[in-house]
Parts: sequence; C-alpha cells; structure tokens
Amino acid sequence: MSPQQPEPQDHPWQWPEARWRAVVDKVRAGRSLKPAAWKDGARVAVAISFDSDHETSTLRWGDTSPGRLSQGQYGSRVGIPRIRQILSRHGVPATFFVPAVVAMLHPDEQRALVGDGHEIGIHSWIHELNSKLPPEDERDLQFRAADTLEKITGVRPVGIRTPSWDFSQHTLAITREMGLLYDSSLMADDEPYELLENGEQTGVVELPVEWIRDDAVYFNMDRFSALRPYTPPSSVLEVFKAEFDGAYEEGGLFLLTMHPHIIGHRSRVRMLEDLIRHIRAHDGVWFATHAEVARHCLDAA
Repeated sequence: MSPQQPEPQDHPWQWPEARWRAVVDKVRAGRSLKPAAWKDGARVAVAISFDSDHETSTLRWGDTSPGRLSQGQYGSRVGIPRIRQILSRHGVPATFFVPAVVAMLHPDEQRALVGDGHEIGIHSWIHELNSKLPPEDERDLQFRAADTLEKITGVRPVGIRTPSWDFSQHTLAITREMGLLYDSSLMADDEPYELLENGEQTGVVELPVEWIRDDAVYFNMDRFSALRPYTPPSSVLEVFKAEFDGAYEEGGLFLLTMHPHIIGHRSRVRMLEDLIRHIRAHDGVWFATHAEVARHCLDAA
C-alpha cells in the first residue's frame, strides 16, 4: 500500500473470530453465587449503596465552576446527614463508595459513616474515566485510592465500584492484584456471580448494578443540554419497589445505587424512607453491606 492510500478502516464486522471472542471473553460472568439461603434463612438480601461523588462530579472534567462544585458540596453538607438519619432510624447498614479526593475533602464524614456501622468502598481517585487511562495510571490511582481510604477511616476497603461503572481491559487484573473481595460495576445478572477473566475463575464476587436501580438516571439535569429530570420521585419509588418485589419473589438480591447530592433533596429523600418502610413490611429481609453479601455468597458456594 502506497503512503498516499489510507489504511483500511477497522470495522468490527471485519474482525476475525479470534478477535471478537477475545473481546467478549476478557471479563465475563462465571458461575452464579446466589446462595440457597441468605443469612439466618432470610428470603432476600438488600444491599443499599451510595456513590458519594460530591465535588468530583465536577472536578473529574477539570471544571472549576463554583456553581457546579456547590451542587456536589450539597451531597456532603445536606444529603449525607439526611441519609444517615434515615438509615439510623431504621437500623439499615449501607455501603458508601467514595472517591479518594472526596474522602480527603470530607474526612470526618467517612469516619462518621464507619462509626455508624456502614462500609466504605473504593470509587476511584477523582472520579476519573478509568477506561481512558494508560493501565499504569489506572493501577496507581486504584491503589492510592485504597490507601487513602484506609488512612482516613482506619479500615482497608475490600470492594470497588468503578466511576460511572466504567471498566477497562485492565480493571479486573488490578482488582485481583489488590486482593479485593468484590466488584460492583457490571451488569450481567440480577444475582451475584463470580467474575471470569479470559475464561479463568478469579474468586472476585460481582454484585451487579443496573441503571434502572440508580437514582441518577431519573433525576440528573444539565442546564447546557437537553438533559432534564422528567420522572417524579413517586414514579421512581414505584420502579424501585417493583425491583425489590421481584427480588423477594425470586429469593434474590436487591441492590440499589443512589447519590447523596441527588437523592438527598427534600422531595426525593422521603422516597428512600418510604422504600425502606416497604421493604421492612416483608418478612425474611436481610439488610447488609456489600462486603457482607459478598462474603456470604462465597461462604455458601
């Protein structure tokens, strides 16, 4: 091919079978880890989580806008206190996934959450787009984030949720190198499963997420785009209740993701309490942190 001729485009339909199979098999769902019974014979496990993105939702883009940073600060200043009160009132443990920069900005918040009996998990350094990073940078930030959380809280994190549920070709290998118990970023099932890497069992438990069980997709707004909240909290509560009801019928896991700067507003935080009341009205419910669910799944396997 002469220098003047363009290289042929690399279309996926031109890939040989070995290439697309390698892409599919890089990170894959393995055996189901749904236990025959949850702790103490409970029918359903409920794992409530909060991604405490706070100011890093803005900082991740290199944005210095005080207005947008103030929206993130709301999560710590208002959202977290309201959430803590509700969880305490109902005796519900939760998992908070915290970027290292957020932990450094709000160290007392993380210590208070641990003191309340909640779990702190890894959630990046500054909510970076980890799949866009060189592997050595992704590894460095993931290790440093864990070290920072341990230094601030006194507890070494055992699980990770990647920022924006973004997963690179190297994320699982880094997670395995760190010896983490679980990941909670992928979506291959409703129930816990073991992650495979290139067809190999990893021992890492996946606690799967889903966008329909995430508050952000219903309530996010960007005044510089057409993105506007269009779903009332009552309708979101209806979706979350239906997801729980389905998990209860199947004897499975109900895992919910929320964000303090989103769910913490007056018109929305009531939805969290209403949901907990709905769940509490059922017999055989086990509220647990993500780490507790993952350990139970491995012990029962």
